[in-house]
Amino acid sequence: MSKKTLLIVDDEAKIRNGILTYLQINATFLDTIYTAENGVEALEIIYKHKPDVMLLDVQMPEKDGFEVMSEAIQAEVCPKTIILSGYDEFKYAQKALRLGAMDYIVKPCRPTEILNKVKGVLALCDDKEEKQEKNEWNPIIEAAKDYLREHYEEEISLALVAEEVKVTPTYLSSLFSRYEQCGFIDFLNQFRVEQAKMFLSDMGMKTYEVAYKVGFRDEKYFSKVFKKITGLSPSEYKKSK
Repeated sequence: MSKKTLLIVDDEAKIRNGILTYLQINATFLDTIYTAENGVEALEIIYKHKPDVMLLDVQMPEKDGFEVMSEAIQAEVCPKTIILSGYDEFKYAQKALRLGAMDYIVKPCRPTEILNKVKGVLALCDDKEEKQEKNEWNPIIEAAKDYLREHYEEEISLALVAEEVKVTPTYLSSLFSRYEQCGFIDFLNQFRVEQAKMFLSDMGMKTYEVAYKVGFRDEKYFSKVFKKITGLSPSEYKKSK
């Protein structure tokens, strides 16, 4: 992984400086780390330095996290974003995910979790660049994946997504097999399970609530899919966390 730059945006100095100190010591893949204590300062840094990734608090004075993302997106300079959210702010984190945030972290959290999230997002970006260089990246499949990420809570079918990206279901299915090495449903289930793992770990929700939250309408089927992918039932996974 080539050296990258990071922006930490949080109005709480203790949190902001704590993350900064930990990453300066442990994130050897980062070249420069910027910090901002509010949305206005964050946008100034984004416009000037164009950081690769951003850890972004939701509720801040002057400009909140949504305003920061929206303005940076409009200017086409929005970094890959990981949301920092408190438990009672989770609905805001969901809104940020729909704006294009790649992940979220529920505060309070372990420093290692922040490190791993940042590393994961940067690795994903590097992988995308590598695929583009090798001609393994396709705009149709990426548009379909973006739609799934934004609407995974809803009832989704191959035909519906194919219509959204303006191709036939058969062609879209073949693209998933070629570029993702799995079927459409397998990709959707994998993504839903990843979201479910975060709900089970952080939110204290019941299994049937999590199942419905991530798009499954049958708790038993959700548990079956979850165990197939993770090797654990939802309740076993929850206990492990």
